[in-house]
Amino acid sequence: MAEEAKHGGHKNGRKGGLSGSSFFTWFMVIALLGVWTSVAVVWFDLVDYEEVLGKLGIYDADGDGDFDVDDAKVLLGLKERSAPKPTVPPEEAEPYPWLQDQVLEGPGPQNIEDEVQEQVQSLLDETVYAEHGEDLHQEQDGPAGELQPEDGVFAGSDVDDRYEPVGTGAVHEETEDSYHVEETASPAYSQDMEDMIHEQENPDSSEPVVDDAGRTYQEADDVTYQEYDEQAFEPSENEGTETSDNAVDDSNTILEEVHVPPAEEQREVPPETNKKTDDPEKKEKVKKKKPKLLNKFDKTIKAELDAAEKLRKRGKIEEAMHVFEELVQKYPRSPGARYGKAKCEDDLAEKKRSNEILRRAIKTYQEAASLPDVPADLVKLSLKRRSDRQQFLGHMRGSLLTLQKLVQLFPDDTSLKNDLGVGYLLIGDNDSAKKVYEEVLNATPNDGFAKVHYGFILKAQNKIAESIPYLKEGIESGDPGTDDGRFYFHLGDAMQRVGNKEAYKWYELGHQRGHFASVWQRSLYNVHGLKAQPWWTPKETGYMELVKSLERNWKLIRDEGLAVMDRAQGLFLPEDENLREKGDWSQFTLWQQGRKNENACKGAPKTCSLLDNFPETTGCRRGQIKYSVMQPGTHVWPHTGPTNCRLRMHLGLVIPKEGCKIRCANETRTWEEGKVLIFDDSFEHEVWQDATSFRLIFIVDVWHPELTPHQRRSLPAI
Repeated sequence: MAEEAKHGGHKNGRKGGLSGSSFFTWFMVIALLGVWTSVAVVWFDLVDYEEVLGKLGIYDADGDGDFDVDDAKVLLGLKERSAPKPTVPPEEAEPYPWLQDQVLEGPGPQNIEDEVQEQVQSLLDETVYAEHGEDLHQEQDGPAGELQPEDGVFAGSDVDDRYEPVGTGAVHEETEDSYHVEETASPAYSQDMEDMIHEQENPDSSEPVVDDAGRTYQEADDVTYQEYDEQAFEPSENEGTETSDNAVDDSNTILEEVHVPPAEEQREVPPETNKKTDDPEKKEKVKKKKPKLLNKFDKTIKAELDAAEKLRKRGKIEEAMHVFEELVQKYPRSPGARYGKAKCEDDLAEKKRSNEILRRAIKTYQEAASLPDVPADLVKLSLKRRSDRQQFLGHMRGSLLTLQKLVQLFPDDTSLKNDLGVGYLLIGDNDSAKKVYEEVLNATPNDGFAKVHYGFILKAQNKIAESIPYLKEGIESGDPGTDDGRFYFHLGDAMQRVGNKEAYKWYELGHQRGHFASVWQRSLYNVHGLKAQPWWTPKETGYMELVKSLERNWKLIRDEGLAVMDRAQGLFLPEDENLREKGDWSQFTLWQQGRKNENACKGAPKTCSLLDNFPETTGCRRGQIKYSVMQPGTHVWPHTGPTNCRLRMHLGLVIPKEGCKIRCANETRTWEEGKVLIFDDSFEHEVWQDATSFRLIFIVDVWHPELTPHQRRSLPAI
């Protein structure tokens, strides 16, 4: 027994070692440890599987863009490697094809998709930015200061930035039939594509970028309008001024200083932020095909692109920018890296309110679209974003060139043609825009976006009755981009002019949808929270001294106005905003948008000297100071001004005893010589001149008294 025990036996005669129950216990412990370890790896995200898979992508042996079982068999020697088309390493990449004198011959397209891609690339190689490809280096910065849009001047609009000489002193009183700088973006290409460079393989990774106002940054389903009073970024001290109207499109100008007011201040809300979502019952939900944004090479570096993109989405923009810049240097022919860099520059420009950085983004978007072997969807996305950013900075002509290229590359994309029509409208080329929308409506007769814009153009051409069905049907379609205050405004106005009593029904609907403050007050560029009433007393405005000075010197003001009227040069120019039903109405402007017209003031020097003492009017960048003469037999249609940020004073100078009256909202009044009437012209108003002689008044716009000093300095001009 001793010997048996010595060799490991037991006293009871059984062999030594683990019992069956002990072995089972240890087996369960090890199994549970393995399970919990796996849970921990997944739960605490200890392994980045996407990164692992991305790195394995470099072992892609069959050229299908990923690492799979077939690739593993090749690595283990169980299968022969296929012979895919060789990939040129980034450091050996050929020069950009549009810089080559000759186009290298190669095999023809292998399938329809390759053929489409080849056509897109061919067009890019031959034509993208040929007109201004070198202009990126021609920007000349002038002295720092407040800048104005390069192409933001439209005939017949209240936003005209140019000083007018004495001979052209009339300034248009309203902005009804001009298409302003605010229109910028895509109506129907509505996917959230700004953050989708890798989304087709990471559907849960997209995080919308939200700006300070709480709205999604250019990622809405609706057309987004960049108002001329939603400013471009505030310039840094070393940023300059554009000096030429034909400056290149990447030499972007600043529209206005940006200010995000504290919560307790009234905030200006441009039309697109007033918009409510279109009626979902009217929207036809169409599942859109996800864009393909990665070429074969970018799939092999997907993990690196994803890591950089993840930083950008988390708000670490500078860090993401650095990573993308390194990727661009490492992989100069990677469209994904270049596009990621452009998005970072775009985000950084928004964060720092820098036009200079935004110019760089515009250039990088172009570079991303111009690389060889760029997926067609990425070309479209890059150029669309480039066009949008150009419009944001007021470069309407440069944006138009980009849109023309897009339509050339993608002729079957109706949404791009709609964008192109907007581009023409923004430079005042209504005829070209009309042709574009006619083409769209011939192809897709129920396109609501094309209908409202076509109706808008018809109304601007004074084809009032013809415009109504297009505006009405377009709004009723509920298509993205149609639920906009301007279209309700113009539809109601057109109906009023033809005597259709449904006009106020549409005004009421516009009010219900948040576009108008009320049925009467239909201005579109507003600061919310300001006191709103049609008629004001001098005491209510707080501008008693100005009113007293005007009434005390009314004869002096009258005499200088009459002297200008008597001159043979025709210094009073006809109103051409299409506000008259009939008659003769002319104006002579001394101040516009807070800027003095020195030439005009030579015709009324004492009046101008008098007004120089009242900055509440001379500094009102949303108003004008002007003489207004109206001849007998004139009727001005009911209309509203563009903004609630001003009040309008009328000083009677030459007033016939009978026949002249003005209605504001539902109250009608008359002028008196030497007396001031004050009303808020953002409310509907209408004028009749049925006297036997002319009526002459002096119009003086002033800031709304409840605007803060900072708002008066920072609100963009109208």
